[in-house]
Amino acid sequence: MAQQVESKNRATSTEEARKDALKQMKDDGVEFLLLWFTDLEGHLKSFAVTPSEIPGALDDGMGFDGSSITGFNAIEESDMIAIPDPGTYRLMPWKEGETKVGRMICDVVTPDGNPYEGDPRHVLRRALERMQSMGFDTFNVGPELEYFLFKDDRGTETLDEGGYFAMTTMDAASELRQETVRALEHMGIPVEYVHHEVGPSQHEIDMRFAPALEMADHTLTYRLIVKEIAKKAGYHATFMPKPIFGENGSGMHTHQSLFRKDVNAFYDPKGQWELSDVALAYIGGLLAHARGFCAVTNPLVNSYKRLVPGYEAPVNVAWSMRNRSPLVRIPDRRGSGTRCELRMPDPSANPYLALAVQLAAGLDGVERKVTPPEPVNKNIFEMSHRERRKYRIDELPRDLHEALDLLEKDDVITGALGPHIYARFVEAKREEWQEYIGKVSQWELERYLSVY
Repeated sequence: MAQQVESKNRATSTEEARKDALKQMKDDGVEFLLLWFTDLEGHLKSFAVTPSEIPGALDDGMGFDGSSITGFNAIEESDMIAIPDPGTYRLMPWKEGETKVGRMICDVVTPDGNPYEGDPRHVLRRALERMQSMGFDTFNVGPELEYFLFKDDRGTETLDEGGYFAMTTMDAASELRQETVRALEHMGIPVEYVHHEVGPSQHEIDMRFAPALEMADHTLTYRLIVKEIAKKAGYHATFMPKPIFGENGSGMHTHQSLFRKDVNAFYDPKGQWELSDVALAYIGGLLAHARGFCAVTNPLVNSYKRLVPGYEAPVNVAWSMRNRSPLVRIPDRRGSGTRCELRMPDPSANPYLALAVQLAAGLDGVERKVTPPEPVNKNIFEMSHRERRKYRIDELPRDLHEALDLLEKDDVITGALGPHIYARFVEAKREEWQEYIGKVSQWELERYLSVY
């Protein structure tokens, strides 16, 4: 429910940017503007304003009741203001005769205009400010979100039986992928790759890399567009990490690099493996804190059904130049394209929080000049326990409960989240875990009911 709040001219953008956005919306014939933000868990929240309200929204924001949003304030201090970011304006996909709807993504502030500590977008902004204070200008990221297409949301009946890079006939899944790409590009999101993934009816559409805040916004849009287009066709798209037993789960492998102006700080042609000291220390930071931030990048009980041996998902804290079994790998591209790829995150994560904790971990490595262990170029899944000990290879948490315990012990990651988000996140996830362990599963019934 929108709230009436005192006007204080809380705009966080320039007057010129607001004027440009208003002109573009008028030229586009926008009849409604959707204002988006996320709750703690990354679920998209939205409300619409009419054209007459848009100038006021841009100048002063729109009030709403934060007590009804997961992870936001209690009812006694619930007034929140959504401030639209005019740089995120996009015209939603539409067809002739349909209402023209625009959207902007918002920053959430308190009534006095200060950033709200419970806003996930603010957490990422704060991490980027720390990056800039260390002499870097840009955190470029390229997450690869995988998803499944099912007949409906009541089960896991697939639309095809294709595998990795399968060239299937022009079935429903192929057409939906193509329509999804067109919609994403309409929303200003460049697409690099489109292909069938390893699992049946599993797909991947890779967005071209972008600065972190822009990419987090893109990720919100990507997830909505994928699900909306599937729904209109009568199907169900899901970013659930592991919906089918015995098949690969869906990951969100995240490529990342730091830049100073236009120069990739990860590249050094004279460095070992052509990696700079910054790159090696950043990788060291990711490895040092991976167990601590796993609860944020892999936030569901179901996330840990994906992080098991045998399905390409990493379970070991190690890095490699090309091998895909470790947690971090270096894709085979150098120069300005030098980057590292973190393979553990999954697409259920809140993109703002997930990118913020990865950046915080990497920057901590850079700040402390962490030296990573030697890269592991053997298949870790086939290594003995003794070999893994030799390489100092830890394991990722085996479930959400263990991940939360490790999060609570990691001061760098809890500091990056901030006291508000950290406390609310742990509280929500502890509740999820307690509910899960109290449920009797089908597996338990099949295994024990007739035996005991």
